[in-house]
Amino acid sequence: MNQKRLDSPEKTEFFASELAKKIKPGMVIALIGNLGAGKTTFAKGFAKGMGIKNHVISPTFKLVSEYFGNLFLYHIDCYRLDTSIDFLNIGGENYLNPVNGVSLIEWPERIKDLWSDDWIYIYFKRIEDEPNTRIIKIKGKLS
Repeated sequence: MNQKRLDSPEKTEFFASELAKKIKPGMVIALIGNLGAGKTTFAKGFAKGMGIKNHVISPTFKLVSEYFGNLFLYHIDCYRLDTSIDFLNIGGENYLNPVNGVSLIEWPERIKDLWSDDWIYIYFKRIEDEPNTRIIKIKGKLS
């Protein structure tokens, strides 16, 4: 598992932007961490790295935001879902195999029974006495 220490939101965005350039279509990336851990900041940088010009925000209330740059980016937030059945009922199976894009899933713990060994898992942890610092751990193959 790769680990990275990032000490500002800007560094988190830059790291995500660079990572996005290595990702291939069809990838699903699970973003795992508590509220305020940096998942949406990561998503913003990831979108920039994919050539997306739109302003990226957390899709908490609409569940899925779709963007287009070099590929489609499906930014999904499962926070308000109770089960994976709820996810599948909103067409979630289409986001688990994004043929023409990449899926970023926030709060994937809500659909844990759908997790796959093919996914990339990114764990976010805040450092208590350093409010802008995050430790990011990456599990899975990037290509």
